[in-house]
Amino acid sequence: MEGRLFIVEATDVGNLRIQLVFNDGFSSIVDIGDFIRRHPHPQYNKYLDPKKFRTFSIEEGNVVWGRNWDLIFPIEQLRAGHLE
Repeated sequence: MEGRLFIVEATDVGNLRIQLVFNDGFSSIVDIGDFIRRHPHPQYNKYLDPKKFRTFSIEEGNVVWGRNWDLIFPIEQLRAGHLE
């Protein structure tokens, strides 16, 4: 993963938001719940449940939800703190 931006740490900070730390040292809080509410979809809606939301993991330098990456975002949008 050398030479590219990736996530090294992700922490649930409540209200369906996560704090992300990137390999360049930048840190931001991203409101994932806001994205899900603006883009309802059965595949995403289950993550409005805080217990399911907390099941995210970091895989291949990105934060993902679900065994088959049900929910994943472009790393650039996560760093900008705004999901489209």
